[in-house]
Amino acid sequence: MGNGIKFSEILVTGDPLILASQIAILLTSIAIVAGLTYFNKWSWLWREWLTTVDHKKIGIMYIIAGVVMFFRGGMDGLMMRAQTSQPGLEILSSQHYNEVFTAHGVIMILFMAMPLLIGLMNVIIPLQIGARDVAFPQLNALSFWLFFSGAMLFNIAFVIGGAPDAGWTSYFPLAGKEFTPNVGNNYYAISLQIAGIGTLMSGINFIVTILKMRTKGMTLMRMPMFTWTSFIASIIIVAAFPIFTVALGYMALDRIFGTHIFTISGGGEPMHWANLFWLWGHPEVYIVALPAFGIFSEIIATHSRKNLYGYSSMVISIVGIAILSMLVWVHHFYTMGSGPVVNSVFSITTMLIAVPTGMKIFNWLFTMRKGRIQMTNAMLWSLAFIPTFTIGGVTGVMLAMAAADYQYHNTMFLVAHFHYVLIPGVVFAVFAALYYWWPKMFGFTLNEKIGRWHFWLFNIGFNMTFMPMFFLGLKGMSRRMFTYQEGLGWEPLLLVSFAGSLILAAGFAAFCYNIYWSFRYASRDVSNDPWDGRTLEWATASPVQHYNFAKLPEVTGIDAYWKMKKEGTTGLIKEEIEPVHMPSNSGIPFFMGVVFTIVGLFLVFEWLIPALIASFLIFVGLIMRSFDYDDGYYVGVDEVTKTEQSWRGDL
Repeated sequence: MGNGIKFSEILVTGDPLILASQIAILLTSIAIVAGLTYFNKWSWLWREWLTTVDHKKIGIMYIIAGVVMFFRGGMDGLMMRAQTSQPGLEILSSQHYNEVFTAHGVIMILFMAMPLLIGLMNVIIPLQIGARDVAFPQLNALSFWLFFSGAMLFNIAFVIGGAPDAGWTSYFPLAGKEFTPNVGNNYYAISLQIAGIGTLMSGINFIVTILKMRTKGMTLMRMPMFTWTSFIASIIIVAAFPIFTVALGYMALDRIFGTHIFTISGGGEPMHWANLFWLWGHPEVYIVALPAFGIFSEIIATHSRKNLYGYSSMVISIVGIAILSMLVWVHHFYTMGSGPVVNSVFSITTMLIAVPTGMKIFNWLFTMRKGRIQMTNAMLWSLAFIPTFTIGGVTGVMLAMAAADYQYHNTMFLVAHFHYVLIPGVVFAVFAALYYWWPKMFGFTLNEKIGRWHFWLFNIGFNMTFMPMFFLGLKGMSRRMFTYQEGLGWEPLLLVSFAGSLILAAGFAAFCYNIYWSFRYASRDVSNDPWDGRTLEWATASPVQHYNFAKLPEVTGIDAYWKMKKEGTTGLIKEEIEPVHMPSNSGIPFFMGVVFTIVGLFLVFEWLIPALIASFLIFVGLIMRSFDYDDGYYVGVDEVTKTEQSWRGDL
């Protein structure tokens, strides 16, 4: 049983970098509170954002959180590249380096990639299927606030209590109390658990939304590819996240309550953690990659002015990938003694994934063949994805061979491989999606010229940062080394990698500047369909009004909006407008997010009695929701008519 942490041990001290961070956090917090007070925006913040259940606003909040986490995770990456740019540097201590690479991995996977993609799913899926919201709007808000609670808990660890330091995989026995007795890995267990519950709720919500709320005529095989890939990703979430929930629960029991599920000295088995972690961890790669494949499919078809080549084979391939994703987890630990037969089986299942993945590459290439391609920034990111991801895929097949993996395992070659998979497979997709769908969220397009700077700086920086790592791995450099001696032949490659990371950061800065510039100066005179789109989100205003559609569209084929434009049926007849039923805002999800944060913080510090007392507030929230009889409200015909006339003209 944990004895609790003393008050005097809460604040992390003794490191100038952390002291600077603490001061920066304090000043930023004061500036936010002062700004909201000065501009009298507290009620606006509460009404429009903190209590919203609108899927589009929730999606935007996910995206903002993801961009901020990208900055945080990117700074960690820069510090790592700076530390290893020359032998013997002491920019970071070995302990701080451990904490930094742990935070970088967790944040980039769970608090950057996931919210950016779930944010896009939130904004786009209801629009693509012709719905007014998700199936469970309040649950959707709760999902966001639980994710946000977990993200904030994880992020404060490095200034309050101490950061996790056992890697993003948090392998036992290293992650156990015996080797890491401070509270850092408690943060890992508790914050990821809270955020994971939110993600699981999102998965259930999207599955029900897609199955039950499609508009008339929208059969499964008429759904846009982004909705299809998000649907399959949601199924994987529901299949895989409960495994991680159990693993994190066991971890919390071991660390806080003194059980020995993963500790050898107490009769436990650390390999259980490795198996449970990767049973979730490998499908997690496809949870973030599949929606990205859907994004590229939408953009390539629209910008080639053609329908997606091989729609049915695309659907079959993503289903195939989803099934195979649950059958490959052992390839993450070939070297841990599974034996040649087991390794061979998982080697084959791993290599099989290349087949459906390769099918999609050919689908996209054939979609572009003889197309009239519009070279926008969204299309540029989609084109850059294909060769970059192929490099990641081919090196993945090399790692899939168990015999060869004994050479590559735990080297920088592996680091290069998964960055060549996840950055094009997630980050390129998110950038493409933001340039593509930005008008639907904000009513203006991002600047294309600044976007070109963003594109080229990021791509040049990315390849300079990670391509040398393949060669460093082949030269024998292990990953997670905080320093090294001279004369190993690694210095020039690591210096190039560091220079590349600076260019990469400049590319991200250009993207942030593009957002700032476009908010201030971009023309608001943007049509509802700036890219000549094919799917239903383009059938409504930019930005989308809160009720989405004045009249729910009726679908008669694939590429529903393109078909409607060809048939001249995109108009709206005034007499057909009816009152629109919408869900009311609610403060309960925000309240629950705050409560989970408090309970989580008490558990991290092993203050069990306060945690137990605070937990009753969770039941209070559940009771409040049980007796919440608010059945929503109706948007009147006059308001709907006026709104539609504002962007359609006379009806």
